[in-house]
Amino acid sequence: MIDGEPAPERTSVQALRPKTIISYNKSPDVPFDRSINPIVGCEHGCIYCFARPSHAYHDLSPGLDFETKLFVKPDAAALLRTELAKPSYRCAPIAMGTNTDPYQPIESTWRITRDIIEVLAACDHPLVITTKSNRVLRDLDLLASMAKKNLAGVAISITSLDPKIAMTIEPRAPHPERRLEAVRQLSEAGVPTYVNMAPVIPAITDHEVETIVARAAAAGALGVSFIPVRLPWEVAPLFRAWLDTHFPDRAGKVMAAIHSLRGGKDNDAGFFTRMRGQGVWADLLRTRFSIARRRHGIDRIGERMQLRTDLFRPPAGPQGELF
Repeated sequence: MIDGEPAPERTSVQALRPKTIISYNKSPDVPFDRSINPIVGCEHGCIYCFARPSHAYHDLSPGLDFETKLFVKPDAAALLRTELAKPSYRCAPIAMGTNTDPYQPIESTWRITRDIIEVLAACDHPLVITTKSNRVLRDLDLLASMAKKNLAGVAISITSLDPKIAMTIEPRAPHPERRLEAVRQLSEAGVPTYVNMAPVIPAITDHEVETIVARAAAAGALGVSFIPVRLPWEVAPLFRAWLDTHFPDRAGKVMAAIHSLRGGKDNDAGFFTRMRGQGVWADLLRTRFSIARRRHGIDRIGERMQLRTDLFRPPAGPQGELF
């Protein structure tokens, strides 16, 4: 398998035609209230992906269908321009990559993410991107220009630096070293860049906490954060089957630790605890991250990512474009 290639199974792509493109949320434990997801489903194939159950809305499986039957929103940039032009719109940072990755392999063909960033850049609208792909570097010109105005930040997801583990949990995502190189290049270009170890999987990736923090700091990351693994709905049985296949020697230990983190269940959907976990395991992870961050002089994600909203200019409407 070559790093970054689509699944061996043929990947199909269908167009969605939504009426709006910005999704709003009122969740008190996330640092944004709006997001854009240009792609439904994800080629990266991460077994832990909490977005997998959303494919059931399309009468498709959260398993292989989620990875190979994708949907794109080709009108995203036009819809965004329309929504930003509304007199009622109030500017706040837009997040991308909060559900599925905006820099999947198909983005190189569809370029929807690029189109969206171009609209935001033209309007001086703040943007935060989360991705586990070095393909974000393709748009470094736009992001660096926005960052000069304090309008852009990027979080790179790095869950393991071990190529064998990374290939197992994220089979078609770019190699972790490529992601670290993306951190370095983004940072050197002046883009505020963070690393998110999301998720941390007990007894499989948790031993890498200190190493990932150290490597992220050396690459120029301003901060490192983490989220314990989450197993909502159909993700839990998929994850259990994956454990039995790839880590049969420790499957019971992994699930016992997850249950410790999640109040005795496979998953905890409660605000705040879903992102932090609870109990001894969660306390230990927080302590380890805190010590590692202090050692390398970096913060958690968000402690420095305060983007400007006062520069926003609505896009010109049809009449404005005539003059």
